[in-house]
Amino acid sequence: MSGAPTREVARRVFAGEFNDATHTFKESEEERAPVYALLPTGEKANRIFVVGTLTETEDVGEDSEYWQGRVVDPNGDPFFVYAGQYQPEAASMLRELEPPAYVAITGKPRTYETDDGDVNVSVRPESITLVDAATRDRWVVETAERTLERVERFEDDTNEYARMADEQYDRSPAQYRDLVVAALESLEDDPDAGSGESASDETDEVEPEPQP
Repeated sequence: MSGAPTREVARRVFAGEFNDATHTFKESEEERAPVYALLPTGEKANRIFVVGTLTETEDVGEDSEYWQGRVVDPNGDPFFVYAGQYQPEAASMLRELEPPAYVAITGKPRTYETDDGDVNVSVRPESITLVDAATRDRWVVETAERTLERVERFEDDTNEYARMADEQYDRSPAQYRDLVVAALESLEDDPDAGSGESASDETDEVEPEPQP
């Protein structure tokens, strides 16, 4: 029997919820224990899977390449992705891809505190893959389903992560239903929503994640 550790499930989450997941925790005192982001809908996430439109890439490194990518979901909310020397394949993809482009990203949530004391949330990618619009649309539907499932389970007294989220965040999980509705409506109104000029015209400013 293999002694290799089992990979954590990659959670599907919209950017609006992911960017609110500012609390992280471990479930073990071991040094190499996984770090989880606490989703406001009451689920832990050591890995996430997202599909969206890569709208911007920039090398924000000082002494070596350190790439920042901005990936927009159908609601116009951004995931910020950072890859450097320890993620060579992902960094290469960010260097070579020409925005706008649909991409699928599997990665780990990372939080960091800015000089102003705010907590920013980003993705440390394990892989970045170029995909088509149909793949993006399937991700939207699946992520909508998973988000609604988490919201429905939030009131379950046995859901320890929901109780933790209730303590950590001053937000009702019901507000994330709005993300689901808006994302599904974007598919009905415009299958290419989020991939054209309207998405790339948005200019969210974010402080670059400190390099490892």
